[in-house]
Amino acid sequence: MFLNEGKVMHIVVILRLVPDLSDELDLADDGRSIDREWVGIALSEFDEQALEEAVLLKEAGGAKVTAIALSGEGVERMLQGALARGADAAILLEGREEEHLDSRAAAPIFAEAIRALEPDLVLTGVQTIEDLFGQLAPYLGRLLDWPQVSAVSGVELHEKSCVLRQEYSGGRQARIEVDLPAVVGLQTASKPPRYVSASKLKEAMKSGQISRQAANAEPMTNRAEIESLAPPDRSTGARMLGDDPETAAVEILNALDERGLLQR
Repeated sequence: MFLNEGKVMHIVVILRLVPDLSDELDLADDGRSIDREWVGIALSEFDEQALEEAVLLKEAGGAKVTAIALSGEGVERMLQGALARGADAAILLEGREEEHLDSRAAAPIFAEAIRALEPDLVLTGVQTIEDLFGQLAPYLGRLLDWPQVSAVSGVELHEKSCVLRQEYSGGRQARIEVDLPAVVGLQTASKPPRYVSASKLKEAMKSGQISRQAANAEPMTNRAEIESLAPPDRSTGARMLGDDPETAAVEILNALDERGLLQR
């Protein structure tokens, strides 16, 4: 069993809902954001990996797992899913429903909740589709004054430290040991996220294990602003050449010639 100073290790996982990219996304009237009124939402895929890693650590050594999330449409159902996957507790941070906070802005709110929980380890997805810079884990590390490591693909818990695996191009890996408590931005869990059956989800929905807390901390001010967004250019696309090799070869030559890429 994972113990730290005689107590069962406590792991907090931060979960975030993001726009579902399988849906059609429309721009808002201001041209600087997406229209969220009709867009589908889903658990961030990297946060899903973080949740799976936390549950795997729990199963390996008996740690306690708490999932936390900012309140909003669909968040309660997301936390119920976390309980069905193996989390022991879930906390809904209320009071910011009308705001769309990016990871940097939300960091002080999560940090406030984490201080009160006094966990040994915080796991969060390395980034979201709305947070391509991976801001949350580094900002949490700074606000909590804890060591922070991101782009992690495996976690080993020890009594007072954890060993983290980072993967690099060319098949190289690094093993980094940091003291606990620590913040980890997870890229992939040690195993793929597990399937949640409908029966487990129903049990979680009936359990009433989601507690609610006020999100009193002030969000961090954004220092970068989006000036404009635009849908991707779809004026060109793939050209199917068919199954006949000779015909395909002629079409390739013609296409290269049309673009002035053939030397004569």
